[in-house]
Amino acid sequence: MDIKTAYVKEQGASIEIIEASLDEPKTSEVLVEIVASGICHTDLAGRDGGVTPYPVALGHEGAGIVKKVGFGVTSVEIGDHVVLGFSSCGHCDSCLTGHPGMCFHFNDLNFGGHLKDGSSRIHFHDGQEISSFFGQSSLSTYVVADERNVVKVDKDVDLRLLGPLGCGIMTGSGTVLNFLKPQFGQSLVIFGTGGVGLSAIMAAKIVGLNHIIAVDIFDNRLQLAKELGATEVINSKTDDAISLIKSLCPNGVDYAIDTTGVPAVFKTAIDSLKFGGQLAAIGIGGDVTLNIMGDILSEAKTISGVVEGDSVPQIFIPQLINYYKKGLFPFDKLIKFYDFQDIDTAITDSLSGQVIKPIVLIKS
Repeated sequence: MDIKTAYVKEQGASIEIIEASLDEPKTSEVLVEIVASGICHTDLAGRDGGVTPYPVALGHEGAGIVKKVGFGVTSVEIGDHVVLGFSSCGHCDSCLTGHPGMCFHFNDLNFGGHLKDGSSRIHFHDGQEISSFFGQSSLSTYVVADERNVVKVDKDVDLRLLGPLGCGIMTGSGTVLNFLKPQFGQSLVIFGTGGVGLSAIMAAKIVGLNHIIAVDIFDNRLQLAKELGATEVINSKTDDAISLIKSLCPNGVDYAIDTTGVPAVFKTAIDSLKFGGQLAAIGIGGDVTLNIMGDILSEAKTISGVVEGDSVPQIFIPQLINYYKKGLFPFDKLIKFYDFQDIDTAITDSLSGQVIKPIVLIKS
């Protein structure tokens, strides 16, 4: 079938909306009409970072309606509302023990440009393949994805809102609720209050932590962090973050989350921890210089990389929607909608800090 998709010809090129061809779903695959798709920094890594083969059709925070199902699909049926999440194999030790974000084949399935059978479902009209992103490429009018990418959701919630639950919002909240699992009354500092960081703050409020400290350089984001559950906020551009954190928690915090990937911020996050504290690294970044003895071993600190919030999407996304319906997880406050043709404006507004979570409306 003919579709429109947001495509990048080569690394660093501009995003173009083009017409392309989409194959029918095969065994265990689902055809989804996309209603809306969030824009995430991982999409920008796909555009600029060389993490996937080119040309590539971007998008991985989609929400839509099931139009066809392939042979063997049992979890959804035609007409279901769904959110699209990441790809996982379903067979490795991590998948079988409830940690698909640690799937042994995660990088190949999400960044390798293909679905499980080694091919993409999206083509130019001359037959040349266009790489898929996260096994779905949700910045498209229609997609074909594996059943494991697809999460059935309630029809009584605005489907346009739900795509970011498939990655960024799940990553932040899941890092708190699924991975760190802090206890009531403990302390957490979140570095970076974009969509991922603010999702972590909302999750921490659900737990009932004594200190939920937000650190950023944008006052407008810090104000929103306060509204969503931060007990204290710090502008690290104007204030010494460590001094203020230690004034609140003299021994340091129990947990820290770095969403920025900025080396200096990462080091500050380690320094904010108490003896035996744990840092969750969830921001894409580069090299960091640490002293193993001084920074980690001498105070028994732990640094963990967390992918997709260590979530099982089919379980966790409905839980987040339930929290939202109860008023406990107001992620809609992060969102601004854009038309499909305004995708570049959505990205620019996100990078400037003007908008937390842009969502592109695909279906008119």
